[in-house]
Amino acid sequence: MSVHGVVLPVVQHQRDLGVILSGDISPTNHINDIVVKAHSRANLILRAFESRDVCLLLRAFLVYVRPLLEYNSVLWSPYTIKDIQAIENVQRRFTKRLHGLKSYICQERLIRLNISSLELRRLHADLILTYKILFGHADLDVNLFEFCSAVSTRGHQFRLYTHRTNHSARSSFFCERIINVWNSLPSSVNFINTFKQSINFVDFTVFLKCF
Repeated sequence: MSVHGVVLPVVQHQRDLGVILSGDISPTNHINDIVVKAHSRANLILRAFESRDVCLLLRAFLVYVRPLLEYNSVLWSPYTIKDIQAIENVQRRFTKRLHGLKSYICQERLIRLNISSLELRRLHADLILTYKILFGHADLDVNLFEFCSAVSTRGHQFRLYTHRTNHSARSSFFCERIINVWNSLPSSVNFINTFKQSINFVDFTVFLKCF
């Protein structure tokens, strides 16, 4: 293909608005890129501060490293265990190097530091965006979801219709992967006033691949 006689190069992936998009729709290239940057920045934090204060170092990680691993995650959220673990290992490695936490397993470190796994945070981000779309808090011109018309006595009243798809890549898209999670929300979740806070008390272990 050419434009005005200039042959356009063929590329396998391209960065757009900070996210690396690949021809095969795989998020792996983007994940590899942000993981390298995040490890580098996490190591820099541990070298730059003389203080070994856990609260100080953790705060620096949350401010300067975690955003690298979460920016626009709705678009590229990983679906393979390999990619999920690659992202999670950034936080695991950092927290293990904090004073007094080396001997604890990952889940115990997260509990002691009062933080969540990055995989769980991505799931929460998906749910929050779904909520904004369904309740008119997101300015979108397309209809991504359809409320389920069938009456059910189980679960909540805002259940979504599940579309069938035979393409594995398609099933990992935001509007597909989040439906089962959304429909599984218990009726105790407050969909009107405190949705964001309510989901913090829901156990999503069954939907996590790496925990």
